[in-house]
Amino acid sequence: MHIAVGVQRTLLAFVLLALSNSPSATQNTFITGSPMSSVTGTVTRVAAVVGGEANLPCDSRPPQRNDSMLLVVWYRDDNPVYSYDTRVLGPSAHWTDEPFANRARWYSTPSSGLHVDAVQARDRAVYRCRVDFQISPTRNYRIALDVIELPNKPVIFDEFGKEISGAAGPYNEGGDFKLICSVNGGTPTPRVQWLHGDTVLTTLGASDLQPSGMTRTLVLVVKNATRLHLSAVYTCTADNTLLSTPQKTSVRVDLYLRPLSVEILSKEQPLSVGRKTELWCRSTGARPPANITWWLDGKPLHSISKQKKDTNESQSLLEWVPMKEHNGKVLTCRAEHVRFNHSTIESKLPLNIYYVPITRMELGSKMNPNDIEEGDDVYFGCDVDANPPAYKVIWEHNEVLLQHNPSNGVILTGNTNLAVRNVSRHQAGNYTCTASNVEGDGKSPPLHLQIVYKPLCRKREMKMIGAALQEPTKVICEVDAYPPPDTFEWTLNSSAGSIRVDAERFTVEVKEGRSVLTYMPVSDVDYGTLSCRATNLAGQQPMPCLYTLLPATRPDQPTNCTVYNLTDDSLDLACIAGYEGGLRCVYVLEVWTNEGLLVNVSNGAALWNLRRLGAARLLRLVVYAANSRGRSEHVSFTVETAPRLAPRTEAQAAWEVNWAVGGALCFITVIGVIVCLAMTVFKLRNRARDYEVTIPSLKNQKVLPPKRNSPHGQDDRNPDIIPLSKE
Repeated sequence: MHIAVGVQRTLLAFVLLALSNSPSATQNTFITGSPMSSVTGTVTRVAAVVGGEANLPCDSRPPQRNDSMLLVVWYRDDNPVYSYDTRVLGPSAHWTDEPFANRARWYSTPSSGLHVDAVQARDRAVYRCRVDFQISPTRNYRIALDVIELPNKPVIFDEFGKEISGAAGPYNEGGDFKLICSVNGGTPTPRVQWLHGDTVLTTLGASDLQPSGMTRTLVLVVKNATRLHLSAVYTCTADNTLLSTPQKTSVRVDLYLRPLSVEILSKEQPLSVGRKTELWCRSTGARPPANITWWLDGKPLHSISKQKKDTNESQSLLEWVPMKEHNGKVLTCRAEHVRFNHSTIESKLPLNIYYVPITRMELGSKMNPNDIEEGDDVYFGCDVDANPPAYKVIWEHNEVLLQHNPSNGVILTGNTNLAVRNVSRHQAGNYTCTASNVEGDGKSPPLHLQIVYKPLCRKREMKMIGAALQEPTKVICEVDAYPPPDTFEWTLNSSAGSIRVDAERFTVEVKEGRSVLTYMPVSDVDYGTLSCRATNLAGQQPMPCLYTLLPATRPDQPTNCTVYNLTDDSLDLACIAGYEGGLRCVYVLEVWTNEGLLVNVSNGAALWNLRRLGAARLLRLVVYAANSRGRSEHVSFTVETAPRLAPRTEAQAAWEVNWAVGGALCFITVIGVIVCLAMTVFKLRNRARDYEVTIPSLKNQKVLPPKRNSPHGQDDRNPDIIPLSKE
């Protein structure tokens, strides 16, 4: 390769020598490698960018009209690097040396010069263009090629030296941030600038010296960043020529933003205690979206909270069950950003919570609940806590509604005050007040009013007691009193006078409010009237309980026996009991048929309910009383059960319709009878018992006529009944 280059250069030297010896080239020309006296002193400067194109101008127009160009030779440092010979046809007319290789080419139009492609930094030099003409003297031009090396693309760093790519930050709203642009390379020295849009913010000129050598650094400081800086684009540019666009790198600023607003969206009031409530709170302006928390009266609310976040808005749903104690407090929705120390903003909602009235009964302030006596005036107050206020308050005594009735001593004032004048023991018990509002009714716990009163006989009527000589008899004295009596006093009034019974002969049961006296008559003078008096804190019993002591005898005959509810197989029977002989007594009912004794049943009261007697049967009822001393005279009468009812015919149905009014009158009459009997039965000591009697089959049984086993014979002094224990 070097041999070929040497040959080419030798040939070019011969050509140039021949031209120099020609008549047209003898003046203003000089040998290759020798300075030419005709070279102009003006240097034309041409600039080109590395990698770009360069056009080195050289005027090849002949100065005379009949002249023409023969040869163009380009020199660099007096060494030929390119030639174009018009006398040679074809591609061989062009010759180039190694530095240009195939990158250089001579062009005559539109203006003559050397065009260089893919300019390299080593192409920077001062070139001489020599033009030889056929007639005119040789011409030389000097062209300085300035090769520009572009700077590298700027690199942006943050204040900590970390390279930023694409997005800078995020930085805090209100804070400062710093962007550092670093540029390497570039000939001549590049200019560095920071731009925001088309606005130049700061510049590092090419003449500004920096100690960092080939690296040029330009710092951009932004103070007190605002929301306007969010997504702002800052561009660092580096340029050292107009032949090429500047090198640039851009970053987009990202910011943390404080929340701008927070609002409780659901402000529907009032709320109700115990009813699930959903409340929404929304915060806007924060980036990233703010964190929302709920607070009640300054304390975090621990409840179900759902949050959804989108861009710079966040919402929180509070699912909450309000309580009574929350009324009047303040519910707060708080939005805050974790990146800021003082970014918290709040929305407050004063709570108006409805609840069922809460009531409480209380006695008057000057009243002692343990010292209220009959005849005192009692005052009650009803303390009502309600939202909304109660529109109605009612009072109850033992669950019976109290009405304003001054004549009876019941006075209601202002809904929340009750006065009971001149109270009696019957007005003791539980008092309540009930307040009502739109949420419901609130009833107070009962306030028990206890009236202090002297003992009173539990049973007002005088009781007759049969007592046998030389046999002990228990006499029970029961009283009602508050507080319970602590002492009892027994006195016997007889023909011998009034005698106080020794305390050793009776017991006192304080809790039950009774005293049991064991008394045994010894002679006839031991019969008379026993009186019992109890004493409690209120005083002594004003009226004693009286018991008449009589010699024990057999009972008197039952009277006024009445059959009712007579059907085809049942009946009810009630009698009025007579004197029971002062002893425990039973009442016996015998039911006889023609076949014999059907029923024999005894009861503690003269009241029976008989069933399954059979239809259309003639029955003889025998009633008597019995005690340990014997039995009374009997009462005997006959009844007949109704026949079985046959299926009704149409005529019977019509008859029933026509007699409907008569049936109604009969029904009223029966009701009247039942009421009278009920009043009679009320006086009896024990309730009746039902007896279901199965009629036995009479087959293979010996039937005695009623006359042979008649209940009408002489009374048996020892009847076949269950023996009674003596009282």
